[in-house]
Amino acid sequence: MPWIYLTVAGLLEIAWAFLMKQSEGFTKLVPSVATLVAMAASFALLSLAMRTLPLGTAYTIWTGIGAVGAFVIGILVLGEQATPMRIAAAVLIVGGLVLMKLSSPS
Repeated sequence: MPWIYLTVAGLLEIAWAFLMKQSEGFTKLVPSVATLVAMAASFALLSLAMRTLPLGTAYTIWTGIGAVGAFVIGILVLGEQATPMRIAAAVLIVGGLVLMKLSSPS
């Protein structure tokens, strides 16, 4: 169950990052409120996952899901550049996440 909590927390991190961008510096009400709700839910699920998972593993996986997910959303939804170096960086992050998961005792 902690891995499910952690995965959903990471997906919510992607959501709040995107919503924060849409809020235009918290000047738009609906995306601003949605950002705060997604943040709270993400943190709550991360805290549940951390009851069982080691801090380093949980936090690394959570931020990695958010970072790579926001990168992908930036490319697919916001039209950001997908340069070879940026893609290589994302692949390295994913590789690190896989290694972190494989090294976790839980």
